[in-house]
Amino acid sequence: MKTVQIFLNSIDKVKSFVNDISKFDFDFDLVSGRYVIDAKSIMGIFSLDLSKPIDLNVHADGDALQTVLDVLAPYIV
Repeated sequence: MKTVQIFLNSIDKVKSFVNDISKFDFDFDLVSGRYVIDAKSIMGIFSLDLSKPIDLNVHADGDALQTVLDVLAPYIV
C-alpha cells in the first residue's frame, strides 16, 4: 500500500479521477480526517471537503503501483 496526497478542486477533476482509477482492479481509499471512503465512489468524494488535499491509499504493489502513480500524476500534490 502507498499513500499519496491528491487535490480534487473541481467537478471535472473529480469525474476524470474516478474514470481513471475505475480502470484498475485495486482498492483505493480516500482519507479525510476521520472519514474513509471508496475512491471509486463519486458520491463519496463529493461528501468530503475538497478545498484541501486528501490522502489517497493505493492498495497495489510493484510494477502495478508505478502504473497507477503514473496515471494519477495530474492529481498528486
